[in-house]
Amino acid sequence: MKFVVQRVINASCNIDGECVSSINQGYVVLIGISNEDNEEIADRMIKKLINLRIFEDENGKTNLSIDKVGGEMMLISQFTLYANCKKGNRPSFIEAGAPNEANQLYEYIIKEVRSNNIKVATGKFGADMKISLINDGPFTICLDSNELF
Repeated sequence: MKFVVQRVINASCNIDGECVSSINQGYVVLIGISNEDNEEIADRMIKKLINLRIFEDENGKTNLSIDKVGGEMMLISQFTLYANCKKGNRPSFIEAGAPNEANQLYEYIIKEVRSNNIKVATGKFGADMKISLINDGPFTICLDSNELF
């Protein structure tokens, strides 16, 4: 499982020219799910995500987690995080999770993050989405379950 976490001032998700969700201060999280991922891996990734201390405290140190600043999250499914570009110029996506299973795991992640009293906005699984954001910092972190656990 891969999460690309961007600390943002605000963000929005548009589908077919319509704004379907938006957030203020918080994270936009692009979520890549592989065929090998499951709820146990998701739980560990969610814990890491929620406990990241990348917001500034009163001394300007990145020492606060999202819940300490009342931040929000936009969770976006992003199978292209599993693009394999080793051969040729056209990416292969065979490492990405099968759509039905990946969608179930994506919905599980949304539910679990919400259960931690964090406001969550989403896109639509499999849709052509246009994500607009103002990256704060910029501050972007890549979390990969194969490297963390």
